[in-house]
Order: sequence, then C-alpha cells, then structure tokens
Amino acid sequence: MPRPIEALIHSDALAHNLARARIAAPDARVWAVVKANGYGHGIERVYAGLQSADGFALLDLAEAQRVRALGWRGPILLLEGCFDARDLELCSSLGLWHTVHREAQIDWLAAHKTQRAHQVFLKLNSGMNRLGFAPSTYRAAWLRLSGLTQVDGVTLMTHFSDADSKRGIGPALEAFDEVTRDLPGEHSLCNSAATLRFAPEFPAVRGDWVRPGIMLYGSSPDFPAHDIAHWDLQPTMTLRAQLIATQELQPGGSVGYGSAFTAERPMRIGVVACGYADGYPRLATSGTPVLVDGVRTGLVGRVSMDMVTVDLTPVPQAEVGSEVTLWGRGPNGSALPIDEVAHAAGTIGYELMCALAQRVPVTVV
Repeated sequence: MPRPIEALIHSDALAHNLARARIAAPDARVWAVVKANGYGHGIERVYAGLQSADGFALLDLAEAQRVRALGWRGPILLLEGCFDARDLELCSSLGLWHTVHREAQIDWLAAHKTQRAHQVFLKLNSGMNRLGFAPSTYRAAWLRLSGLTQVDGVTLMTHFSDADSKRGIGPALEAFDEVTRDLPGEHSLCNSAATLRFAPEFPAVRGDWVRPGIMLYGSSPDFPAHDIAHWDLQPTMTLRAQLIATQELQPGGSVGYGSAFTAERPMRIGVVACGYADGYPRLATSGTPVLVDGVRTGLVGRVSMDMVTVDLTPVPQAEVGSEVTLWGRGPNGSALPIDEVAHAAGTIGYELMCALAQRVPVTVV
C-alpha cells in the first residue's frame, strides 16, 4: 500500500473564506491571490473554490497561463508586473492586467506595439520600501501612464506594511491619500490583514479592489493576536498521516536523534509517517500540537526526514493505523489550525503551506 500520508484541499472552505472577504469589504471587488501556486495548494486545486472571485492575482506569466487554461476569462493581475519588455506580448495576448512600480516598466509600455490597451495598477511605496514609486515621483508616473495610448486605465495601488500589527495602517493611508488626492482612477489597498481588520469600518480603506491572500487559505494574518475562529475562517489544507508504530518508554528513555526528549515517567509514544521531507517543519519542538484520532497531544523529540513521534498519553486507545492530523481538519469535527503548528515551530502558516512536498499525495474534497 502507499505510504499513509496525504494532503486534502477543502473547496468548501476556500469558498467560505472568499465569502468572508466579501463580507469584510462590501461593495469592493475581490482579487483571489493565488501566487506561489495557490499558497502551496496548487492553482488547479483551488480554482473551483475561488472561481466566484472577481479576478485572480498572481506573480508570473506561467501561473497566468495556467489560470487561463482552466477557462477563466476574467481579469488576471500580475502583482509584480512585467520583468522584461517582452512580457508585454503575453500581457496583450492573454489580456493580463499588470502592476507598474518602476520607470523602466513605463518605458516598456511606451515602446510596446499592441492593439489591446492595458489595464495598469500603479503602485505607491507608502512605507513597505520594497516596490513602488516614492510619493515624490508617483504623480509624474501617473501622468506618463495616463498619456500612453497603450494604457486604458490606471488603478491607484499600495501595499500596507503594518496592517497586521499594532502600528496599523495610519501612516501608509495618510501617505496614499496625500499623493493620490484628485487623481482619477480606482483604488486597491487591502491585503488580508487590512481587509479583515480595517475594511469593514472604513470604506476608503477597502477602495474598489481588495487583495486577500492568506485569509483565503484558512490562516489568520495577525496570529497570535487573533486566530481563524475570531475571523470566521476555515482551514483549507489538511495534512494527515497514520501511526506506523508505537513504543513504550521508561523513565530516562529518550526519543530520536540527539536524544532531544527524555521521558520523566513511563509513557507510550506513536511514530507518524510524516517528516520534514513531506514539508513538516523541522524546527518543530516537543509539545508542538498534533491530533491523534482527533485528540490533541504533542510531538516528542526531533522531527526526522520521514517520521515524527508523538505522546499517546491522552489517547490510550491509539494503535498502528490511527489517524494523525498534522494540521487542518481532523476526525469527528476536530481541527488543528495551521497557525498553531507554525507558531510552535517559530514560523508562519504561509511557509508551511508553501512547503508541502511533492511526494505527498493531494486530493481535492
């Protein structure tokens, strides 16, 4: 039989989380962000759950081609824009919208010969200091773009650096409002954190387009301040395996490489068919939460390439073949949010999703 590990993608949860974005940002249109291969879920696997979105936002042309191949005829936005002047040919042929965040991209558009005018998102650097025009040069960039016959519309765009923190969006929003005052065009400002935390209360923040990403995949953008239950989000990826062995430890007995865990009492442990080669975080330490037959327990010892070991004390009935939920939905209505596992491993849910290994079979349910 195949090795007993698999990942499940929950289409109903994707649709639910997309609906939550619409509730949080009423009257705004929604980009479903599917960059990084749908945050590790697979673009083809998330498409059914997200196809009620108003558009798909992603990073590269290959991903855009995959979305078009699925039958999508609506807007597709390249969040980082074109990387080379030749990319504009595919933007024209595929009808892609694209972000402009530096002068060279305007130069490429000015020289581009096309019969289809482009929809452009002009990005302001409002404090993130990654991509975007400085406030002092933004209006000049808008004037250049607006004068090009190759451009049909310019949407005013920024990306908040602190929407998920106590600092909030105030300074960035002030910078955006100051620079874009009196400029015509639609607005796009909100990522997941801003959509959930600020868009419901402030129409100016939600603008015309919101760009939810991580919230669509059942991870809280501001964990641990708020978990997915607080935001009414549902896990969209489950990683589950089975117990393949059990062991009895006596006081002083150790587990795994480096004897990183030593038993202080007699205990029974289970060996799980999952390790860092499957995408489970190697830095997860003893106590990282896991479900066995839907009952919460924790890791013991180090994560190995192909196995982890878990404490079976809370689950005395567990045996070889028992279901182990590494994150996501468990049996009998149980659940283990991916954010809790990531937090215990010193990382974020985004990384765990994107790290799911190719060797793990994936099923859409």
